[in-house]
Amino acid sequence: MDRTEQLEIKRHSLAHLLAAAVSQLYPDAQFAIGPAVDNGFYYDIDFADKKISETDLAALEEKMNELIAQDVTFVRSEKNIDEALTWAADKPYKQEILQDLKAQGETTVSFYQCGDFVDLCTGPHIKSGKEIKLGSFKLQRLAGAYWRADEKNKMLTRVYGLAFEDRKALAGYLVMLAEAEKRDHKKLGKELDLFAFSDLVGSGLPLWTPKGTLMRNLLDDFVWELRRARGYEKVEIPHITKKELYETSGHWDKFKEELFRITTREGHEFAMKPMNCPHHTQIYARRQWSYRDLPQRYANTTACYRDEQSGELSGLSRVRAFAQDDGHVFCRMNQAKEEFLRIWEIIHEFYPTFGFSLRVRLSTHDQKHPEKYLGGAENWDKAETMLKEILATKQADWFDGVGEAAFYGPKLDFMVKDAIGREWQVATIQLDMNMPERFDLFCINETGEKERIVMIHAAIMGSIERFMSILIEHTAGNFPVWLAPVQVKLIAVGKDHIEYCHKLAGELNLAGIRTEIDEADETVGNKIRQAAVEKVPYMLVIGDKEVNSENLMVRDRGSRETREIGREEFIAEVIRKSKTRE
Repeated sequence: MDRTEQLEIKRHSLAHLLAAAVSQLYPDAQFAIGPAVDNGFYYDIDFADKKISETDLAALEEKMNELIAQDVTFVRSEKNIDEALTWAADKPYKQEILQDLKAQGETTVSFYQCGDFVDLCTGPHIKSGKEIKLGSFKLQRLAGAYWRADEKNKMLTRVYGLAFEDRKALAGYLVMLAEAEKRDHKKLGKELDLFAFSDLVGSGLPLWTPKGTLMRNLLDDFVWELRRARGYEKVEIPHITKKELYETSGHWDKFKEELFRITTREGHEFAMKPMNCPHHTQIYARRQWSYRDLPQRYANTTACYRDEQSGELSGLSRVRAFAQDDGHVFCRMNQAKEEFLRIWEIIHEFYPTFGFSLRVRLSTHDQKHPEKYLGGAENWDKAETMLKEILATKQADWFDGVGEAAFYGPKLDFMVKDAIGREWQVATIQLDMNMPERFDLFCINETGEKERIVMIHAAIMGSIERFMSILIEHTAGNFPVWLAPVQVKLIAVGKDHIEYCHKLAGELNLAGIRTEIDEADETVGNKIRQAAVEKVPYMLVIGDKEVNSENLMVRDRGSRETREIGREEFIAEVIRKSKTRE
């Protein structure tokens, strides 16, 4: 058993210890589920009429430590399903779980006891409390969670805990959390005036300001520049579609609960598009193609919509409306590897620009659950073998992601680590042999016969909203010069210098440099501090000396010192950094 598995077992065991502590301090509490999660564990609990707050977590944590100090053991036992249902007669959440298990044909279930607390659980668990090191866990926060994620059910209290191998690892994670709070894109997005949310518009529907829109366009232009150089063509599609398109593609059965649906006056059922690939198949299907015409490479940055639950929404990270920089390649199977490598080049040119290094997850299907996927085993084996060949060709840093495939095909998911050590999935390349089958997409080959083609899905940023959230937190809002909405802030020392600021701003703007003037009736110190809050790359303080000189006094972002530089030299520096995306 590796360290990751050991840590997951420890986290799961801590969830049971939390429940044991709750059962002692709140005897009327009812327990739902308590799994291990990334960085810790949680338990969903119905505290009945008791109201608890985060100030009560210290007492719960103390009780957990008492149980650990007593070296409480975890003892497994089994009951037949009817005995278990009798045990759960006064435990409504456990009873519902057991009834479902019985309906699925289960005849025996397992339990674990720690101290006086007994819980329905498949395990595994640690043997005893001595395996948990002092100071290696901490109860973190409370949240609301509907039972079984259904808003028609009762709202339970979710108690979250953090857990790591030892005190040092936990302390390091807490430091990272504190830094993450400073970098929170929801806070910085407001401070930097990039986006907003409106109760009248609705949660999960971000509104982009001029500065935020400028950044989005600069990022999208960069991706398009990389794609255009590799033979892509732009296409455009509507935002709604008939139900039949998604029934044919297989998305209707898979995602029907996440769709925004529209019924027309004539009774036809439409949906807001949650993805773009089925629309793109119909652009390919508009005419018959010769093998000489392939590959066909389409690019489309467009909004998608998903009916996410309110409790799952989070800033730009999880929204109901998001834009994808989507690309789809329609090609022959013998061209697919080369097309994957073209997209690989784009991804490896885009992400290092922001200081990201990449590793790859090979996301394959779970052979134990073939019902989750479209297509036969032969197609999946062929597709997954090709992706492994690509990883070998590139000698890539990669790891397995069994069960992480899209329902229509395997994929390469690219992972980045941000400035404070968190890993995120970003770009993805997916091989799809199923959608061309479902839409009967083909080309005419050398012998004049129909030949089934394959389809490659590729998003470089993925969701622009989510990528922006990662980028804001990665840079802490200190965007590179080429991406900063305002590149230069001119600070007038007094009213007599405002006219010159406008003249200089005109010159800088004419050179393509995004410039703002601070004309506020404030002290120079206050203006400098405001520009620092706005994280503008360059501040130019304009006083008598600068008005009467060809040189500028430049204060670089993050520096307390100024440097003197010629006007033309400064303009050339900003232009160079913008063009090269330095």
